[in-house]
Amino acid sequence: MTNERRFRIGVLGSGKGSNFVAIADACAAGSVPAEVALVLSDVAEAGILSRARERVIPAFFLPPGKFRTKLDEETEHNYVEALQAAQVDLVVLAGFMRVLKEAFLNAFAGRIVNIHPSLLPSFPGLAAWEQALAHGVRVTGCTVHFVDAGVDSGPIIGQQTVPVLDDDTDETLLQRIHSAEHVLYPKCVAAIARGEISIRGRRVLWRSG
Repeated sequence: MTNERRFRIGVLGSGKGSNFVAIADACAAGSVPAEVALVLSDVAEAGILSRARERVIPAFFLPPGKFRTKLDEETEHNYVEALQAAQVDLVVLAGFMRVLKEAFLNAFAGRIVNIHPSLLPSFPGLAAWEQALAHGVRVTGCTVHFVDAGVDSGPIIGQQTVPVLDDDTDETLLQRIHSAEHVLYPKCVAAIARGEISIRGRRVLWRSG
């Protein structure tokens, strides 16, 4: 028996929580050497909260405040305080639809990750799969990256390609991108938990073993 402290993850999400489920289930299976310590959402009825509670993971709605696309100062403080109280080592954004500002980024500097449904730096921002179809690219995918003050602009941790098929619609392409996300995100989180990730300038380096 060991008393070694497990790596602790805090998850923020606004929607159904499919990426949260992929990570939480990988933690439970042992392929991600970590535990999800806390789930927070800015949407009271978000599916991610019920999916966390089904797994007996603490999950709470925190009101987002007065802004539509970001957290106000008081709300941001509440999120930071909750995550710090849970002693999280990494903040994982799983479909969290609010921009994080300076106070949050400083509180967890270099310890916030996000997944985006394109091969960044191509197609940042909203509806990246629709952007990919509109531009006629033959390959798109998903990207896990560290979060900085820009929009989907932080150092890239990992990417997975997804082909764009001739008969793809927005829905079919997004579905395949989501399938790729559910493989890539746990893999990247596991590498961080194992201490296999380091940053050199804008480059993220992986160390095996």
